Amino acid sequence: MADVAARAGVSGQTVSRVVNGSPRVDPDTRARVEAAMAALGYRPHRAARALRTGRTQTLGLVVSTLASVGNSRMLQAVADAAASRGYALTVVTLGADGDVTAAFERLGDQGVDGAIVLNEATARVRGADVRAAGLRLVVVDSPRDDRFGVVETDHAGGAESAVRHLLGLGHPTVHHLAGPEGSFAAAERERGWRAALTGIGAPVPDLVRGDWTSASGHGAASALLGAGATAVFAANDQMALGLLRGIGEAGREIPADVSVVGFDDVADAADYRPPLTTVHQDFDALGARAVAALVEAIEAGAPASFETVAARLVVRESTGPAR
Repeated sequence: MADVAARAGVSGQTVSRVVNGSPRVDPDTRARVEAAMAALGYRPHRAARALRTGRTQTLGLVVSTLASVGNSRMLQAVADAAASRGYALTVVTLGADGDVTAAFERLGDQGVDGAIVLNEATARVRGADVRAAGLRLVVVDSPRDDRFGVVETDHAGGAESAVRHLLGLGHPTVHHLAGPEGSFAAAERERGWRAALTGIGAPVPDLVRGDWTSASGHGAASALLGAGATAVFAANDQMALGLLRGIGEAGREIPADVSVVGFDDVADAADYRPPLTTVHQDFDALGARAVAALVEAIEAGAPASFETVAARLVVRESTGPAR
């Protein structure tokens, strides 16, 4: 750092501010320091910095599984956001026993500065003694809790928009292919579905429950068709994909006979047959806000915060007027 300071004609403290991303540096001075760093091949030493500051510039990520599309998308979003702030990422899965305390202990052994908990793993966190873990936490998709920060998608609002779209096409009611019990996101999407129907006095059919997979959506098709469904709101796009196949195999046409809406707007949703009407979940914004909230808690001691990321309906060809 002394060599960089001498070459750039600044103090060592100024170099430190540039290295640590402080906003209290003039842009021209920052550019001069960065040019000196590049010319001298200077790179901060993470281990040495950890000894001096007591922080490792590493975040943890706790997740129940990476097999689901939503969780893998969130992993990518969190990794990108962490890297943009100069933080590394360590991922821990809960395993078959779902022991979140053990996951926190593993992260603590690796010296992470804080952790983000995703989706299905959040139910375990709500019942754990999180203060004993000694980690700053941000939980993605959870009820508000003053023990940790929370960032959530507006699942209920997105679901309501999907159901209102189908009702607006003349369908007398909307059936629901729900996600698994115990999932906060699934419960919120179910809540939005019910609110949209009861809000106009429409019948509320018995829901059919899946497990986020396309196979469960395919298996649900016969029950939904047997119940006379002309419109179905599926709690995620993967289940909607299986449902489209099951409806087609039963000799029904989409959307002429049955309209289908999903949730997530995965990258392939526009290439389903037919292209899927779905609720867009902004995984990039969700990951960026979760990382920002955690870094602020670590670096500035910010109190636990609560943020909601909007979801929006994307209309494609899998929905149409009721016959």
